[in-house]
Amino acid sequence: MAEKLFIADEAEVRKGTTMDVYFQRTKQILEAKGFKDTKVVAEFTCGGLPNKWPWAVFCGLEEVVRLMEGQKVDLWAVPEGTVFRARDSASVRVPLMNVAGAYADFGIYETAMLGMVCQPSGIATASARVKIASKGKTVLAFGNRRMHPGIAGVIDRSCYIGGCDGVASPFGADLCGTEAVGTVPHALMLVMGSNEAAFKAFDEVIDPKVGRVMLIDTFEDERKAAVAAAGLIKDLKGVRLDTPSSRRGNFKELINEVRWELDVNGYRDVDIIASGGLDENTISAIVDSAVAGFGVGTSIANAPTLDMGMDIIEKEGKPISKRGKFSGRKFAYRCPCCFAMGVSLRPDDTIRCPDCGKAMEMIEVPVLKDGKRVSKPRTAGEIRDSVLKQIEVLKSL
Repeated sequence: MAEKLFIADEAEVRKGTTMDVYFQRTKQILEAKGFKDTKVVAEFTCGGLPNKWPWAVFCGLEEVVRLMEGQKVDLWAVPEGTVFRARDSASVRVPLMNVAGAYADFGIYETAMLGMVCQPSGIATASARVKIASKGKTVLAFGNRRMHPGIAGVIDRSCYIGGCDGVASPFGADLCGTEAVGTVPHALMLVMGSNEAAFKAFDEVIDPKVGRVMLIDTFEDERKAAVAAAGLIKDLKGVRLDTPSSRRGNFKELINEVRWELDVNGYRDVDIIASGGLDENTISAIVDSAVAGFGVGTSIANAPTLDMGMDIIEKEGKPISKRGKFSGRKFAYRCPCCFAMGVSLRPDDTIRCPDCGKAMEMIEVPVLKDGKRVSKPRTAGEIRDSVLKQIEVLKSL
């Protein structure tokens, strides 16, 4: 029998064995000393964003909801997919989630809840930035091979919500409600001995519903290989250039050369997809070439994690907090025009945007009441659509 992989299963996460052990000890002490039922409100905030990002995409809420369903808690949050800034104009941290209940009941889940939003929000933000850099061209998420397979679904869902048009793993695609996308690895051409043999085999074996996009840089000049692939595969949708950086030279010029040769030979409908070490900066350098889309991996799958924290800010209805945090139950506001943030102790406050003067909107919504969902969950596609609409606003600022 094969030995267990180094990965926690869902039962272990729910049981709490993945938590930091001091939460377990805290629960034990509170129960032993008569504080089992002490009610608190804890907020989730982000003190700052990595890489000097001015904004981020809130992602991962649905998994937190699934974890906390059935627990004796109330949960409020900004909607998943919300573009937010970490602080308001007075440097108050914006509350992204608020959870209320007996601390002894939900404190053991702090590690899991934070992990479920910190990493996905970083990935979704990096994906959104890449999507902006692509100027509307196709972006496919190819980054799972750089990360542990146990979180492939989390990565793919976060990439998709952030704006990627497709994801590579069947598991992740199922979470997103889409079909997995991809071509073939260089290994197929190497094992079969030639581009021609591999391309023909792909066309003969793989379901015709799968778009024919051939990886052309294994053995020969990309221009020659692109034309050969177009002549060999009747309904060729595209060719992918994964040319190593050591041989890439001016990638933009190479892409345009391939486009020229395809056009000259009558293959104007064959697209060019670029991949290999791409990020928002390298995409910006080639986006105005003849490239139709991008395969992006490490730069989004291994995106910086957002440094969020969960802090008690109210106990038994009275404001309280540790040093360095602002006490009191707070509500998140956002300007609908420029996405500047506001924070108030009231859910019905009137706050004017300090930048454009517009009235801010209170954006927090109830999610769980006594551990039960308040509303129907949104699909990954619906969340992604909302992110793409917000991206258009960001592009206009």
